Amino acid sequence: MRSLFSIALVLLVVLMITVEASMKKKEKGKEPKADVECSEWQYGKCVPNSGDCGAGIREATCNEQTKKTKCKVPCNWKKDFGADCKYKFGRWAECDTTTGTRSRSGTLKKALFNAECQTTIKVSKPCTPKTPKPKGGEKKKGKGKEN
Repeated sequence: MRSLFSIALVLLVVLMITVEASMKKKEKGKEPKADVECSEWQYGKCVPNSGDCGAGIREATCNEQTKKTKCKVPCNWKKDFGADCKYKFGRWAECDTTTGTRSRSGTLKKALFNAECQTTIKVSKPCTPKTPKPKGGEKKKGKGKEN
């Protein structure tokens, strides 16, 4: 009975040491909080780590404090109005035959990170010729079983 009690006591001490060590490790990784919390943070643009999209860093400043936060630039974002400006778009207009483009306008839905965004924008894209796709007429070669 004494040996069982001794083993339980040793396991309890080992468990306490392990928990204390992991708590110190967690505290080491945390940044010390500023004495004064800032309410008016000014955020910069998200700068991708490599290329023009993907994971990146956004720098924020308030008074004399500066912090960097992780961010992500979508790879399909429109560079004209930025990734931090979210718009609600209407339908695409009919093709303008003189310019060969179609356009649509959007109104600002949300500006993330205090970004400076235009309230309305207009985007355009080239017209695509409408060619009907054949419906099941010919089968593709090279797929499936050969007989």
